[in-house]
Amino acid sequence: MNAQRTFAIAANVFREVIRDRVLYLAGLFAVIMVVATLLLPEISAGAENKIILDVGLAAIDLIGLMVTVFVGTGLINREIEKRTALTLIAKPMHRSEFVVGKHIGLSTVLAVFTAIMTVFYFGVLSLNQIEYPIVSIITATSYLILQLCLIAAVAILFGVFTSSLIATILTFATYLMGHFSRDLVTLSQLTDSPSAQRLVKGIYLILPDLSRFNLKNDAVYDILPNTPTLLSDAGYGLLYTALLLTLAVWIFSRREF
Repeated sequence: MNAQRTFAIAANVFREVIRDRVLYLAGLFAVIMVVATLLLPEISAGAENKIILDVGLAAIDLIGLMVTVFVGTGLINREIEKRTALTLIAKPMHRSEFVVGKHIGLSTVLAVFTAIMTVFYFGVLSLNQIEYPIVSIITATSYLILQLCLIAAVAILFGVFTSSLIATILTFATYLMGHFSRDLVTLSQLTDSPSAQRLVKGIYLILPDLSRFNLKNDAVYDILPNTPTLLSDAGYGLLYTALLLTLAVWIFSRREF
């Protein structure tokens, strides 16, 4: 795989997504934060600061997810439908460079996008004199970026062999199941059916465990997992993303246009 060609694809994706005005959604996040700081003190006296912190992190997660899914599922699918992928693949470019470059470009956008929303978040909190644990929140948003990069790989994987609509539905389903898979395993222990327990455990092992990257609730209390756990979860995310991209490249390399 040629690094120069891969990063050329990544740079092109970055420019395209920026031109699509995706970063304007950061303005939507700023509006949400301003509205939250105006309305929540009126309806949640005494706990408004904690709720504002929660709302801000949840909004970063949700808006980032929307960008990831709707952009990621169409990155390669759109190229296939418009037949522009043929032009690129006809050149001396390996399909792995095409897929990995797309993911790197989108991941860079997501990192920049999340960073911008985090800066807005801190700015609104500071203007309203709301105390916040900056290190814990930066750590939490960093793990949100890891999660979004993993979901981007999921979106690209589904996008290489299904339509954009089906890929979008499957990616959202993976996100939801990935966050509730641990709870499903816990619930399955309450049943007396070994087959049901094995089925749920199999689902847990196959689907990404996205709860590893959800530090939002504890971060607002300045609570974080210990360093070995953080490193282990980061390694899990990077490894799972690499496996998804490997599978996406394998499927894409066998597609006929």
